[in-house]
Amino acid sequence: MGHRHLSASSMLEAAGAIPDPFPSELRWPFGHLDSLNRDEFRESAYEIFFVACRSTPAGMRLSATATPGPAGAGDHHQLGGRGRVGAATPTRPEAGAGGAKNMAVTSRLKRALGLRARKTRPMVGAGKAGGRPMTSAEIMRRQMGVTEQSDSRIRKTLVRSLVGPQMSKKVESLVLPMELLRHLKPSDFSDANEHCAWQLRQLKVLKAGLVSHPSVPLDHGNPAAPTLREMIRSAEQQTRLLDVRALSAAVMALSWRSVDVCRWADGYPLNVHLYLSLLRAVFDARDETAVLDEVDELLKLIKKTWNVLGLNKMIHNVCFTWLLFEKYVVTGQIEPDLLSATLAMLEQIRGDAEKQADLLEPGYLRILAVTLASMHSWAEDKLLDYHEAFGAQDSMGAMDNVVSLAVSAAAMLSQDVPSPFVAAAAGAVVDNVVDTGATGGHLPAGSSSSFSAGEQVERYIKSSVRHAFTKLHETGTAGKMDSMIVEVDEDPCETLMYVAAQTKDMARVEKEVYSRVLRQWHPCPIAVAAATLHDCFGALLKRYVSRMACSLSSESVRVLHAASKLDKSLLQMAAEDDPAYSIRQQIMTPYDVDSTIFGLVKGWMDERLTIGAECVRRARDSESWNPRSKAEPYAQSAVDLMKLAKVTVDELLEIQVAGQPPACRQELLQHLVDGIDQLVHQYALLVASCGSKESFFPPLPPLTRCNQDSKLVQLWKKAAPPCQVGIDNQLAALNCGGVDIVTSSKPRLVVSRSRGDQAVRPATSRGTQRLYVRLNTLHYLLTVLHSIDRALSSAPAPQRRRRARSSAFDHARPALDAAVLHVSELSAYRLVFLDSADVLHQALYQGSVSEARIRPALRVMKQNLTFLASVLSERAQPPAVREVMKASVEAFLTVVLAGGSGRAFSRADYGAVEEDFASLKRLFCSFGVAEEVAEREAAQAEGVMALMALSTEKVIDEFLSRCASTSMAPDELSQPPMAVPLTTRRWSRSDANTILRVLCHRDDEAASRFLKKAFDLTKRR
Repeated sequence: MGHRHLSASSMLEAAGAIPDPFPSELRWPFGHLDSLNRDEFRESAYEIFFVACRSTPAGMRLSATATPGPAGAGDHHQLGGRGRVGAATPTRPEAGAGGAKNMAVTSRLKRALGLRARKTRPMVGAGKAGGRPMTSAEIMRRQMGVTEQSDSRIRKTLVRSLVGPQMSKKVESLVLPMELLRHLKPSDFSDANEHCAWQLRQLKVLKAGLVSHPSVPLDHGNPAAPTLREMIRSAEQQTRLLDVRALSAAVMALSWRSVDVCRWADGYPLNVHLYLSLLRAVFDARDETAVLDEVDELLKLIKKTWNVLGLNKMIHNVCFTWLLFEKYVVTGQIEPDLLSATLAMLEQIRGDAEKQADLLEPGYLRILAVTLASMHSWAEDKLLDYHEAFGAQDSMGAMDNVVSLAVSAAAMLSQDVPSPFVAAAAGAVVDNVVDTGATGGHLPAGSSSSFSAGEQVERYIKSSVRHAFTKLHETGTAGKMDSMIVEVDEDPCETLMYVAAQTKDMARVEKEVYSRVLRQWHPCPIAVAAATLHDCFGALLKRYVSRMACSLSSESVRVLHAASKLDKSLLQMAAEDDPAYSIRQQIMTPYDVDSTIFGLVKGWMDERLTIGAECVRRARDSESWNPRSKAEPYAQSAVDLMKLAKVTVDELLEIQVAGQPPACRQELLQHLVDGIDQLVHQYALLVASCGSKESFFPPLPPLTRCNQDSKLVQLWKKAAPPCQVGIDNQLAALNCGGVDIVTSSKPRLVVSRSRGDQAVRPATSRGTQRLYVRLNTLHYLLTVLHSIDRALSSAPAPQRRRRARSSAFDHARPALDAAVLHVSELSAYRLVFLDSADVLHQALYQGSVSEARIRPALRVMKQNLTFLASVLSERAQPPAVREVMKASVEAFLTVVLAGGSGRAFSRADYGAVEEDFASLKRLFCSFGVAEEVAEREAAQAEGVMALMALSTEKVIDEFLSRCASTSMAPDELSQPPMAVPLTTRRWSRSDANTILRVLCHRDDEAASRFLKKAFDLTKRR
């Protein structure tokens, strides 16, 4: 006889307690039994089902006689010679006679649950003379995928177990796996492998029901449990043959631990897994979403297993409810009748729980809690993002059912199930989340009267709207861009405009579509959605405001006004749905775009000013004061600072701050002007912090009187050129024999002598060149500042312009002017007293006037001025040249009045000195200094040099008269030694110290005697 199997798809559908594949979004609530696979569960469940039907009253048969056909129904097996045991009610012929044309629902259960009729009738066998309806037992065997050979073996076992003295034994008192192991032999199987697999399955069922998941907890001292484990382990490893008698003793000891009840398959979750394997047979194998019309008869037979599995009607209702819900999810949620039936069953379960609230057993509460928790978790996963789960307009019916399921499950968990069971169910759900990779749900507290469907639905609205808004921002922007673009710099303005438009459309959909479903449980769902969208967009607006501040433009302001329109639209939508909602919840604070624009512009300006302050700091720490280029001979830091200032002002003037009062606009502009003014003022002080001109003055030698040389010495000086040596630490040794000299502390200077002729090639020092860069930088700052001022003057709003200009840059301009003067002086004194020292104040008139005239110094000065003119900008040259002239005059007077022991002048030298000084003036006039300016600057020095033309007696008289005009007493003038007048270095003919120095350098006897008598000055050596 051939053995007919179901198709692969049917086998998968009917096998095991956990469907395969099992949806990842669904949590299996009844624990995992890894020791038994789906086929083993299916076969063991059918064995229990078959034996349980033994309790059917006499006169019923296990299977009806039928001709073998393609459906696999044919053999009839009878038990005993007298009467037939355990029959199933045959199906009604008229129910399937019409096939697909007759769609009437014949099942009372299906009518009660609102389930549709099947389109086909697959459970019809074909006889020789035609077909006949299959019996319920045959349908059950086929649905569970049991072969005729397996069915025959069960029948043999049942006959052998109940013959003879055991006829009166109840089926409930049989440990079915043990009976099968005792009565079936290897010869009953097709091969040894099949028998071994079957035997191992029976042992696993015994282990699961008696050791792993017993209904009554095991005692630690019970020796039967370890004995059974060891025997099963030996059988699995095939180390020795199974001792059926010893196994039976251990099984009996464990199954009859209760006084009057045999317990071997009623432990949780084994019993539920087995029962679900049976219940799945009520679904059509060819149409997975349809329940068989024979469901009433099948359930009547399946219920006979309650005693063996330790179940009752209430647990059956929970299991059947889960099965309807599971099938709805597993089949892709395409049959809404299954979810509607689930809701109807939940109502029945809740009614039963309320009627027997005080009589509910812990086992039932545990199963109910985990089932409700899993359903609630699945429904919440959908509703927490219902925009994604129910995006189509035609899915609102499904959404209505899912919301009903979530609310009903949450209400039952909160009000009908004690808190400990809810907490345990939450843990079970979390464990299954880890196993399946799904997300967890929020379970309400058990046995609480404070459950509110409105609060739960409000949480769904807020969560789903936030998810939809986040997805809109993250994927919506990318979706509207070209897919060929690999990397795009996201523009905040473009993003906000897009999100604002999509948010308004989302609010419309929420109002027109979703609120119709959600209003059944919440009085104002539109207001909740509007408030959530308002909060989400407000958070996004705040996040992007900082980014917009870095690139503020008129487009940014336009975007902000679009946000203002969205703000008003959402506020109006919430007010229409519930006028008091926004006030009560206090979560819809208006965006106040006008203040945002003002703060945004001000923050943008502050950011720019902060960058400017950082630029000033970097210049203070690391600016080298090298020219940026020949075309731009100023510091890079100044270019960065002023470019930032100019661009910021231009951009601010381009921004149209619509809706802002004139006072705010004026405040913003003045804020920026004050910030730039402060930055330029600080930079000007930085440029000017480069030292003082006094640091370049040579030290004054002590006052002495000239020593008259003998005639022999005078003849020797005329015969040999003098070897001139400086008198102070900064004096550089000059060449006395034609050797080139380069000093380390001064710029390179080459002096060569060849046959009495002298050639000088100077070079301006690096330090002086850096001072020139500072000067150029200061004038560059003044130029750009003037350009900014013009831009402000040409801006609209005359009233604002007048107010801003009255105090614009009132700190920067004076600081820049003062810095220009200071750096010009410093560079001039460095050029004269340091860079040109070797040819000017250290060499001029050294030894004698006639041998050390000013012509070499003028050559050097001319070349230095030429270099100055080539480096400095056009605006910086005139003041710089004037300051060089002042320094040169100062150096010339220093030579005449404080030249040290190497210089002495006679009255006859005046003409040469006057001529040299005139040449110096002409040099500067040739470099752009006006004659009147040159005369004014030289007037003081010419007055001092005029003393050189006077006789010694007249110079002494003028000195005494100047002393008398000061606070010096007359007795001090008549009683030598006199006090030396204070040195001020302000050389003037009216200064007593200046006249005294003229006498100290006068090379005649009268001056020497006067200085000896009046001041007791020593002679020069």
